[in-house]
Amino acid sequence: MKPEFQAKFLQYLNRQKKEEGFTLIELLVVIIIIGILAAIALPSLLGQVNKAKQAEAKNNVGAINRAQQAYFLEYQEFTTDLTQLGVGIKTQTTNFFYTLTEPAGSGVINNKAYSDPALNKKGLKAYTGVVGTVIGNTQTGEALTVAFACESNTPTTNAAPDVSNVTTQTNGTSCPPGYKDLAGTGNK
Repeated sequence: MKPEFQAKFLQYLNRQKKEEGFTLIELLVVIIIIGILAAIALPSLLGQVNKAKQAEAKNNVGAINRAQQAYFLEYQEFTTDLTQLGVGIKTQTTNFFYTLTEPAGSGVINNKAYSDPALNKKGLKAYTGVVGTVIGNTQTGEALTVAFACESNTPTTNAAPDVSNVTTQTNGTSCPPGYKDLAGTGNK
């Protein structure tokens, strides 16, 4: 064989070996590894999404409680109109409905955050904030505003039952049945 022909033949063989790419087996292994990682990470990710949605309700219920206390300082009464509080919270968001109620002239305002079944938001807990007054000093008749927030023990799309009285923080709070005090000082 001529040396020129041998050199060209070796160059041809070298080019054949340098072709790059992945085999089908290698691609399948990578896809399987990605699938396993996704299966492990997905439940954790979904749990974090619900926590973020619930943080919206917790923050809004707390903001409404504080706004009610400020409103009471200025007008010596509470309001059941969310727009009068001026906190910029809508009555309906993507995840929750927000309502303000006063059970039968009790002087106690319940603000509630709950997910409507029509919104198809499963796995979200309901929240209620309660604000009212108690007599701080019996000699002077000085009224103190008391506010607390409660979270349902289990996910639900129902609004919390009304709370019609408040107690002082030293005695704990009066969360509705099936709800726990977010501050951890009262009923669980």
